[in-house]
Order: sequence, then C-alpha cells, then structure tokens
Amino acid sequence: MAASNTQQNYDKISELKAFDDTKAGVKGLIDGGIIKVPQIFIHPEALEEKTTNPKNTHFIFPLIDLQNIHINNKEIVKQIQEASETWGFFQVINHGIPVPVLDEMLRGARRFHEQDIDVKKPYYSRDVARKVMYNCNFDLFSEKSLAANWRDSLYSVMAPNPANPEEIPETCREITIEYSNYVMNLGYTLLELFSEGLGLKPNHLKEMGCAEGLGILCNYYPKCPQPEVAIGTSRHADNDFFTVLLQDDIGGLQVFHKNQWVDVPPTHGALVVNIGDILQLISNDKYKSIVHRVLANKIGPRISIASFFSTGPFATSRIYGPIEELLSKDNPPKYRSTTMKDFFEYSNKKGLDGNSNLSHYKII
Repeated sequence: MAASNTQQNYDKISELKAFDDTKAGVKGLIDGGIIKVPQIFIHPEALEEKTTNPKNTHFIFPLIDLQNIHINNKEIVKQIQEASETWGFFQVINHGIPVPVLDEMLRGARRFHEQDIDVKKPYYSRDVARKVMYNCNFDLFSEKSLAANWRDSLYSVMAPNPANPEEIPETCREITIEYSNYVMNLGYTLLELFSEGLGLKPNHLKEMGCAEGLGILCNYYPKCPQPEVAIGTSRHADNDFFTVLLQDDIGGLQVFHKNQWVDVPPTHGALVVNIGDILQLISNDKYKSIVHRVLANKIGPRISIASFFSTGPFATSRIYGPIEELLSKDNPPKYRSTTMKDFFEYSNKKGLDGNSNLSHYKII
C-alpha cells in the first residue's frame, strides 16, 4: 500500500521539470550530496536485472588489429564482416589515432563536465538545431521513456557544417577538433572495410553519404549511490550508420549477445565500433545493429566519447533503403525505404524506450 501511495503522490513531469530547470545534470545531484537515487532515475531495467552475468567469460569480444591494413586487407575485411554479422560490435587497435590524443579527449570531456555549473549553464539546451549543447538525457521528457538515465552529455556537430570553434567549450575545444579529424579518417577506412565485407566496391558506402555527418557526444556518468536501481544508458541500438566509441578504464558498457548481456572490456588505446540501425537497414540485415546499454556504477565518473556517423543535415531528405546490389529473388528487401529526416524524427520522438527503431520500417 505504501508503494501505491508513493506512486500516487509522485508527479513525474513536475519532478523532471524541476530537475531540468537546475541545468546541473546528474553531477549536480552528486555535488549536492544525495545518498538516494531520485525516483525519476529509478529504472525498471535495473530492477529486473541486477547481475552482469559472471558466466559470460567464454565469449571472446572481437578485437581487430588494423595494422598493415593494405597487406592484411582480406583478413581484416573477413574479421570485420564476421563481427558485424554476429556481434554488431568489435574493438579496433592500431587504428591510426595516437593514444595521447585519445587520453586527452577523455580528459577534455571530464574538464568540461567538472566545471562550475555557472560556466556550463549557457550550453544547456534541448534545441536540436543547436550545434553544441549540453544536457541530461535528450529524451528526458519523452512519454515513452521509462526513466531518466544516470548520465550528462555534451554534443557537438563536427561535420559537414561543423560548429564554429568558439561555440565549443574552451575546456575541450582544441582536442575535440583534433580528435574529430582523426576519427573522420578512421570512419572512411571503416566504411571501405564495411563495403568490401558486403561484396561491394570499397567506396560504395562512402558515396552513399554514410560519413557526411559526424556528431561527437561526450558522456559523463557520475558515481551512483544506488547502481542497483539506476541505468547509465538504457538498452538501445544507435540510429546512425555506425558509431566509434572511446571509453575510459572503468567499464560498464554491455552488449546483448546470444540472449545475454556481455561486458565490453575496456582496453586502453582501443576503440569500440558498432553497427547502427541505418547500416542494418541498407545492408538488408546482413550487418546487425545490436542492443547495448551502460550500467550505473558506484565508481566514477565514467567518461566515454561516442562519434556518430550519419548524413549531413542537408541530406536528411535523401532516401535510404536496402542496397539493390545485395537484393535477389532469395533475398528480397526486408525494410521499406525512408528518409533520414523521417528516421531521426521517429527515433528521437520514441526515445530510449527499449524497443527497436527498425521494427517501424520492417516489411511484414
């Protein structure tokens, strides 16, 4: 009965608005000394699954070495193809981005999030037209969102029409620009490998515009006083072509593989690559956009940098459907074509509700 009364007295919208109006994010809660997670962050997913499944050690998470890529091209293409078809995820090493650049990118993100709140407030926004914005949960007010995620984020548009340098916070400006240049070059390399894995010419996916747009999301996961009731990022698949993720050594990222959650081991100097929904759609299910999440943790803060490869804002009307060269009588299209604008609007409105974006476009 007590739980029922609590539920009746709980005005979720008012609490969300009061929290959002502080513009202090989850870090503001920790700085305020909270010892219990507010109800808006109590997540059903965390309550249902309290273990990280210690029996998953027999899974070897794919680790692909890109060194000597021109000499070992066929072998690397094969490894990426297999990982993209079975896991939808893999890690790469010797990817061309110097480790000091990776480390400084993590430090830059941390510097931004750990500034005084008055310095960060001018960046706080929910206006998706802004090229640089800081907030807590892009879908905080989504009707379908089950609960808020224990995470603050700084988002910067880096291509094709990047934010002006002065728009990017000074604490991470220089490194964000440098890192984005490196990660864009890596993105072009990955697209060639993805194309060849599909049996297409190396430049096929690049010519489709799969790396015209680049957005960089700097995530900050503060330590959580009750990680058993909260989620860092709830289960979802990315609504892009593919994502390159830099994570620190704390860990917490999990992928849903063979009907269980598997930890993605933090590897210093490595980058995690995952297939996005649009690449699954255009590959007609050849490559898989796999569900993943981030656990809340008593240790923190955890820092991660997600680089999302998509189309540019002026290419949102471009139509994407299963690639014709991959289709046959035995392999008919499994999805209807869509514009990027429609896909983004649908997935943003839906929010991280735990359900697939792709089911909306599936041909029954």
